[in-house]
Amino acid sequence: MKRLLAAAAALFALTLQALAGNPDPAKWDEVLAQAKGETVYFNAWGGAENINSYLEWAGAELQKRYGVKLVHVKLDDTANAVAKVVAEKAAGRNESGTVDLIWINGENFASMKRQGLLMSPGWAEKLPNWNYVDVENKSTIRTDFTVPVEGLESPWGMAKLVFFYDTARTDPAGLPKSARELLAWARAHPGRFSYPQPPDFMGLSFLKQVLSELVADRSVLQKPVDEATFAEVTAPLFAYLDELKPALWRSGRAFPQNYPAMKQLLADGELDIVFALNPSEASSAIANGELPGTVRSFTFPAGTLANTHFVAIPFNASAKAGALVVADFLLSPEAQARKQDPKVWGDPTVLSMAKLDAADRARFEALDLGVATLKPDQLGPAIDEPHPSWMVRLEAEWKRRYGVGD
Repeated sequence: MKRLLAAAAALFALTLQALAGNPDPAKWDEVLAQAKGETVYFNAWGGAENINSYLEWAGAELQKRYGVKLVHVKLDDTANAVAKVVAEKAAGRNESGTVDLIWINGENFASMKRQGLLMSPGWAEKLPNWNYVDVENKSTIRTDFTVPVEGLESPWGMAKLVFFYDTARTDPAGLPKSARELLAWARAHPGRFSYPQPPDFMGLSFLKQVLSELVADRSVLQKPVDEATFAEVTAPLFAYLDELKPALWRSGRAFPQNYPAMKQLLADGELDIVFALNPSEASSAIANGELPGTVRSFTFPAGTLANTHFVAIPFNASAKAGALVVADFLLSPEAQARKQDPKVWGDPTVLSMAKLDAADRARFEALDLGVATLKPDQLGPAIDEPHPSWMVRLEAEWKRRYGVGD
């Protein structure tokens, strides 16, 4: 017992030392001084040129204003960055880690939190620009896929599942208004719909949307998966996918690799309905010449998935002060307004317009959100994301049933 108490005391002491070594956002001048000259390796998805360009702009501004160099480590799967941090912790590398900041949410956040891989709680809500965050009206800012955030990550943008189509080819009068109607539409228009192949995040989002609509009791999805009831709970989803498969593009023998590939299939006239987790995505794609100006958006009146995406700092980051500065800059009204511009990215802001001064509100009011962007009252209700364990389990079961596409 004495040995156990001694070991616990030693671990507690080490924890206090580690916490003491973290920069404190409440002392922002000290953070800025420490951050100057640091290089922040930001591990973030690199699959979209508009997002990559936005981060290039952010990097130039951070260098100019704060002397912080931002290096975008382009990922095709956020889990790869999480695996790096896991390996470093296992090797005893408790400082000077190779990942300073991660674009994250959902299962990847839950996994890092569970394994103690994130910088000490509370830092996010101490950032100077946190004062502008709309915590009152955006419930997903403090709860990430049902997991309490506890200041372990800083919000960066909002997501809401929307569908879009080309009015030059598809009659808006016949658009589906639910997952069940989408199945009927796909069977009436074989080969004109598909979804990205899991484990792609967008493909799994489609599975979660369908499951959320068809499940007998949606509240069960807010809890971790229970293996004893998994088959029963998901039976309506997989019955749905079985019916959908022969009506899919290429009869379900192959799937788009990811969202950009699916969007290209719409542009090429191979698909008639696609979807994204960004209400401004269609307008952004039109502005960037990726889709024709005849594309428009729609959603399901009973609701679609909604969530927040974040940035997080690993426990052993080499440039923690620099990472704090980057996270705070990404929350600034200037950076958030630029990000929401469909000509740049079109990603919805996490800020409250009521908390901004007149000049900053004017930045947002001046934005042309685009001809294909639905107004807030047209987006329909938000469906809460299931617990992260559902994404992991659905991916495994999808692979077991349908294998890997050609």
